[in-house]
Amino acid sequence: MKASYQPYILQFKQASGTSRGVLTTKETFILTLEHKGKIGIGECALFRGLSSDDVPNYEEKLQWLCNHIHQEVAFLKNELKHYPSIIFGLEQALLNFDLGGNLYFESDFTQKKASIKINGLIWMGNVDFMKMQIREKLQLGFDCIKLKIGVDWQTEKQILQQLREEFSAKHLEIRVDANGGFTFSEASKVLEELAALDIHSIEQPIKAGQIQEMKILCQQSPTPIALDEELIGVIDNKKKRDLLENVMPQYIILKPALVGGFSACDEWIALSESLGIGWWITSALESNIGLNAIAQYTYTKNNPMPQGLGTGALFTNNFKSNLNLKGDLLYFK
Repeated sequence: MKASYQPYILQFKQASGTSRGVLTTKETFILTLEHKGKIGIGECALFRGLSSDDVPNYEEKLQWLCNHIHQEVAFLKNELKHYPSIIFGLEQALLNFDLGGNLYFESDFTQKKASIKINGLIWMGNVDFMKMQIREKLQLGFDCIKLKIGVDWQTEKQILQQLREEFSAKHLEIRVDANGGFTFSEASKVLEELAALDIHSIEQPIKAGQIQEMKILCQQSPTPIALDEELIGVIDNKKKRDLLENVMPQYIILKPALVGGFSACDEWIALSESLGIGWWITSALESNIGLNAIAQYTYTKNNPMPQGLGTGALFTNNFKSNLNLKGDLLYFK
């Protein structure tokens, strides 16, 4: 078997804001396996500034993988354990090599018999821009939306209040994602204000790494908390369990490219379910290659909650999509 990779720069249709800054491009790497006329394609979806493997020798490690692709998979994954996005791409490419076409996991989803319910993502911006996005999602039929918050909380709170005046929690589930945008003292007050608005949950209210503070928030918060960035870089299974047992969040958010692929997601899911912690899966600005694979994997996990998929339309130069969105339902085509 031979392997090669190709860097690719995704261009946003319009600048997309989070509490970490404004994004205009997204770098990624496409991994291709070839053997006797068969190919397998995967995406090593590095996320600059967020991935734990955003290091200077990233491409050297990708080339190492290509040079050693003939080795046992267990050996490769052990050598790449600190490069979660490369493991993610390798797992995709191997699965695709076995199944061919656009397939990574076979199921009723890929046989066009079923769909995946997703949340509608609302990006940060001025009030008019955010309201425009919300109107579009509601008109499409979404009954679960996720808003990025943590830059201008007073304005963001007003938008949430206006939404709640028009739509009750029974008719519209609202999730928010702070991306660590609040301090510990700010978060305590924000969590109370979110509870008053019947907000479903908040992702990562404070920056990752503040374990004791996060534990306190999860114990005391009237609004359910979901760990997201907190999971990045936690590799060892015992450390995963220690984190969850210590903090005991209400939910965890799984991004395969950031936690180490589908095998790592399986570990997190098993641990969280054993502790009574909820979870859902979210894409992390992958191209349509990675998004397609994540969607196929997500369906196999049988989670009825709205999932955080469907970001492929953000880019002007994305690859051809194998996914089709009808309202808030994602289909394979």
